Amino acid sequence: MITRTHTIPLAVLGDSDSHSYQDTISFPESTPARGGTFRPITLQWTEVLARLRGERIDLGRWGVWGQPDLVPRAIALFGIKVRKPRKRDYRFNFAVSGATCGDLLGGWREVDSLLDVIHEDMGRWRQGIVVIRIGVNTFATAASLDRLARDPSAPEVTAMIDACVSGIRTTVTRIHALQPHLRIVLVGIFDESHWTKYLDRWQTAAEIANIDVGLDSFDDALRSIASHDPRIAFFDDRAWFRKLWGGRDAQGVPAYRALPIAGMHVTNTSGDDPGNAVLADGHAGLVWNTLWAKALVELLNTEFDVGLEPLTDVEIAAFIQALVHDTRVPE
Repeated sequence: MITRTHTIPLAVLGDSDSHSYQDTISFPESTPARGGTFRPITLQWTEVLARLRGERIDLGRWGVWGQPDLVPRAIALFGIKVRKPRKRDYRFNFAVSGATCGDLLGGWREVDSLLDVIHEDMGRWRQGIVVIRIGVNTFATAASLDRLARDPSAPEVTAMIDACVSGIRTTVTRIHALQPHLRIVLVGIFDESHWTKYLDRWQTAAEIANIDVGLDSFDDALRSIASHDPRIAFFDDRAWFRKLWGGRDAQGVPAYRALPIAGMHVTNTSGDDPGNAVLADGHAGLVWNTLWAKALVELLNTEFDVGLEPLTDVEIAAFIQALVHDTRVPE
């Protein structure tokens, strides 16, 4: 059991599903990405947790971390490894937009950067948690879903899924080799057929069922890893989405429901206004990320007995309403 009076260090390995939106280095103010005119109130789930449970969950100090890509490449010639890329984020958030499963151990080498941080304070990370949420850029692209829609065992996609699972398995092994007590959350893949950009595709029940079966192979592998180790938990991202917004009907046609929250009816549509589940650039919006953070807290309490105060519906509604009515970013 994690001591309930201690702050829990929480690290993240992943892609844009976890990369903080208020990173003005990766997402400059001059670009419309990550919320557009609503950017000051458009938060990633990490940013929500830091604001609502920052007294118990420590994502590391907010600041500028890492080096521009060319610097690590030059230093690597001398056998020195440094964190990359340069971004403004929480110190323990190693997620990088666009990252693939290959960036866990190669590329951006997120795992190496995480292990360096853990090694600095092994005793503290004995209480720690790592969230691994990656894969969508590897095998959940439109091209991959097209293949799965025709054949849920499509060899090209199956090979990518197998490689991704292998990378995650190695990541878990390396983390526990350094700090055996550390808890790990493995997040299942999101079904991109629900992404607003793709709602006009795969309009038959057979295609949607095939995609679901194909993605099951990834989730089932992560479930298997978690089922054999009490230090590991599985987060079912597809089930979480269905519970809130529903899905397609029996014919494969979009039939999503609106979610009443904070005086709004949030729909599975794209737009930077918080009434949309998805931002104009295709990433999860404020309500999506706030409710995802709520579900993660519930999972941590259930699986690891960390004793975090749950995020209640009343608290979440007040949090969202305050942001919607005040475009200043909370301190």
